[in-house]
Amino acid sequence: MSIAYPTPHIVTTPDKIARTVLMPGDPLRSEFVAKNFLEGAELFNNVRGVQGYTGRWRGVPVSIMASGMGMPSIGIYSYELFRGFGVENILRIGSAGALTSEVKLRDLILGMGACTNSAYGSQFGVRGTIAPICSYELLERAVTLARQKELPFRVGNLLSSDTFYDDDGDATLRWSKLGVLAVEMEAAALYLNAMRTGKRALAICTVSDSLVTGEATSAQERQTSFTDMITLALDLAAESEGA
Repeated sequence: MSIAYPTPHIVTTPDKIARTVLMPGDPLRSEFVAKNFLEGAELFNNVRGVQGYTGRWRGVPVSIMASGMGMPSIGIYSYELFRGFGVENILRIGSAGALTSEVKLRDLILGMGACTNSAYGSQFGVRGTIAPICSYELLERAVTLARQKELPFRVGNLLSSDTFYDDDGDATLRWSKLGVLAVEMEAAALYLNAMRTGKRALAICTVSDSLVTGEATSAQERQTSFTDMITLALDLAAESEGA
């Protein structure tokens, strides 16, 4: 089932968007990637300042559009891209906070699964708890590319949290007891939408700070300097666009 376009949040036509979309949370990161990495990038959406561009990477069409912060926001944009605009693959490129000292600043996390404290999955009306997981096909390709590039990366569970400031100060760190590597705020909704629509998704996150050691990158670094994550995602997008 598809939805009509333009939508309330994306005002364009499907031919303006590639089959694979990179989704940072920050609209300024979307602009940065489009202007510094993509050839011939053209703006296809700017509703609410959520910038979307399509250009070429290594000769292949690739789109990038911001998701905003949190599961409700990425839930809206990813659903509309999957259902309304014919997008097949969404690669989240974002920041995450380390939950264990073994995960270092600027490490890449390939989110095999996304635990969550959100009720987002309850809408699907199934008895039990849904396990939001990525596309194995995209994950396998990402691992191969990361090894070829000799990037510092880990594969494992993310925590997609609805709360950035939690009244229980220790709640997030408790997830580390279950082997969860890092916390972010979007992957679970993205994975659930991909599962529901029969599409593919993968979260590739750069560790921007550590909830264990207190180390952190600056807002400017998070916006413009996570080039390992960006080029990995672009290479994966170029491979996936022709698949």
